[in-house]
Amino acid sequence: MGKRLVSLDAFRGLTILLMLIVNNPGSWDYVYPPLRHAAWHGCTPTDMIFPFFLFIMGVAMWYSFKKYNNSINWDVSLKVIRRTLLIFLIGTAINLYALHGAPLSSVRIMGVLPRIALAYGIASFMVLVFRTVYIKAGVVMILLAYWAALALLGKGDPFSLEGNFVRTFDTFLLGENHLPMYLGIRFDMSGLFSTIPSVAHVLFGYLCGQLIENEKNKAKMPGKLLLYGVLAIIGGKLFGILFPINKLLWSSSFVLYTTGWAMVLLSFFYWFIDIRGCKKWTKPLLAYGMNPLFIYVLADFWARLLGRIEVPVEGIGKIPLNQWIYTQLFVPLAGNMIGSLLFALHLGLLFWLIAWIMYKKRWFIKI
Repeated sequence: MGKRLVSLDAFRGLTILLMLIVNNPGSWDYVYPPLRHAAWHGCTPTDMIFPFFLFIMGVAMWYSFKKYNNSINWDVSLKVIRRTLLIFLIGTAINLYALHGAPLSSVRIMGVLPRIALAYGIASFMVLVFRTVYIKAGVVMILLAYWAALALLGKGDPFSLEGNFVRTFDTFLLGENHLPMYLGIRFDMSGLFSTIPSVAHVLFGYLCGQLIENEKNKAKMPGKLLLYGVLAIIGGKLFGILFPINKLLWSSSFVLYTTGWAMVLLSFFYWFIDIRGCKKWTKPLLAYGMNPLFIYVLADFWARLLGRIEVPVEGIGKIPLNQWIYTQLFVPLAGNMIGSLLFALHLGLLFWLIAWIMYKKRWFIKI
């Protein structure tokens, strides 16, 4: 990436840390509201974490493709295809591991990593093939076309859990058995059709990276990012009147709204780290930010493993190890609610230690 954008690495590190915390409470019955996903319409801080990662990936994409002059050729095409397939296959491995004895016919096809893979692959070829003006037009077309598809092709309330076209499309193409249950209905919150607007997050990030690179007076950049971010937040809220902000549908208004917040946060990171030069405090975040997908995958497998190992408890019988750690260690220490948060934080600390060792030894695993 040449000269690294330290603020971006730190922002990525914070995003991975937050992913680990919100995905691993001690008990899902005891989670503070900001650390929960919105049940349907609406957006909590937790709902912004995944979009932030996609946006950050887009910013990094601009710098990554610079050595290819941000244009298509055989070498970069192979790199994109290889990375897309690798991330998708790792996601598939996680889905297979999650079966835990269930029939293969019920394996989930999509998910977080498959969505990242497809969004990366599609966005990569778009930015390598098309000029900036067409990329911008493509973002607008994606958001408007997705809105039109859901509004016109849905059943009953087109933006409801039961009637949305995302569910109809995924059920038809992937099969109902391959969709997880959500509120008693087969629906994949990281499904195939709703991956289309997630491409826009990556493209917004790419355009942001281009904006940062092309700005000659870097001191002006935080102000520009803040301004564009606030405008995107307002645009998302206004668009939300017609197309509700909804992470599970990955609505177009959700894309604008969360992109806006990503730009606002990046503006502060950029001002504090790259403009003012306050970099020492970023090292803990850089540890996460330099091996993001590896740490995410490792933490996912570890959390699932803890759920499979059973530990005997007197008077109760066998319970999963993660439940034992929570109920026997953290609940007596801090109670149900705080104990649940401490359980998540202890996993965050555990994987930070792994990430820190890798960072200090400069073990950077490229996926």
